[in-house]
Amino acid sequence: MVEETRGKLVHAARHAFAAKGYAAASMDELTAEAGLTRGALYHNFGGKQGLLQAVIDQIDAEMLERMRAAKAGAETPWLGFMAESIAYIEMALEPEIQRIMLLDGPAVLGDPSRWPNQNACLATTTQTIQALIDAGTVKKLDAEAAARLLNGAALNAALWIAAADDPPAVLGKAVSAFRHLAEGMLRTDA
Repeated sequence: MVEETRGKLVHAARHAFAAKGYAAASMDELTAEAGLTRGALYHNFGGKQGLLQAVIDQIDAEMLERMRAAKAGAETPWLGFMAESIAYIEMALEPEIQRIMLLDGPAVLGDPSRWPNQNACLATTTQTIQALIDAGTVKKLDAEAAARLLNGAALNAALWIAAADDPPAVLGKAVSAFRHLAEGMLRTDA
């Protein structure tokens, strides 16, 4: 019953936040759409901000699955790393991700690089880069430093795309620059 209530609220909030934005989404309207009360929202999420965090967590999990699929379809570990990173940047073109994850999320919850889910992403990227170093694909460098810089580049590219007047035009520039930055880590003597 608790999970069903939470699911209804997250579904209604996700729809409202995507359609109207966080600030314009009415808690009364979204709880009515879910067939629940404001009390249920407060009990399960502590308020509108907690509900936004739950929506972001759900979208983030979906994005992660899509990134994993992009990585899995690549011919080499390096190409998988690049496919995964570029898939993340490309998702910034999607209206729901733009509004909720990249515009409203940072405005309400603060710097996305400090969100709890980013720690897991950073750890995975660090492990991937270390494996590429160990395989001789990438130059010997500090894997965590490289992961932090590349994750930051991908996040800032996505934020730039989401806020741009012409997101598709910015996407091309961002992906090209990201590729050049990342490829600078490749060993040229191998």
